[in-house]
Order: sequence, then C-alpha cells, then structure tokens
Amino acid sequence: MEQFSLEFAIVMAASAIGAGLAMIAGIGPGIGQGFAAGKGAEAVGRQPEAQSDIVRTMLLGAAVAESTGIYGLVIALILIFANPFVTALMNGLGL
Repeated sequence: MEQFSLEFAIVMAASAIGAGLAMIAGIGPGIGQGFAAGKGAEAVGRQPEAQSDIVRTMLLGAAVAESTGIYGLVIALILIFANPFVTALMNGLGL
C-alpha cells in the first residue's frame, strides 16, 4: 500500500506541474492579441477607409489566437479534475 501512495503522489504532482505548464499557453495569445490590436489601430489610423477589412481580419486572428489559450485551459482542467493517468495507475495496480 505504501508503494501505491508514492506512485499516486508522483502522478498527482506531475499532473499539477503539467496543468501549470499548460496554463502558460495563455500568455502567448494575450501578447499576440494585444500586439494585433495595436497594429490594427495603427492601420486604421493610416487608412480609415479600410477599417472594416482591418477589423474583420484582426478579429479573425484574435479568435484563432484565443483558441490556443482555450486548448491549454482544457488540458489543465482535464489533468486536474478528470485525470486519465490516475485511472491508468489504478487499472495497472489492479485496484
């Protein structure tokens, strides 16, 4: 039983570290969206007549960038609350 608790603790610790690393994926989209919004404002300032095209392209890019952060969040939530590695550990130990 002592070996089981050590293995369980290692799996849970690694899962927590993995979830933390997955949440780092939220930094990139935030930086990218801020940069894109700034460049979009500059472009509209230079060519106000092209505002609709610029905003449409900028929003599409923001949606694609945001999906990366959402994927990281989903992975982190899976590792914390619905951890498949714990299930595999239990099945491997016959519990």
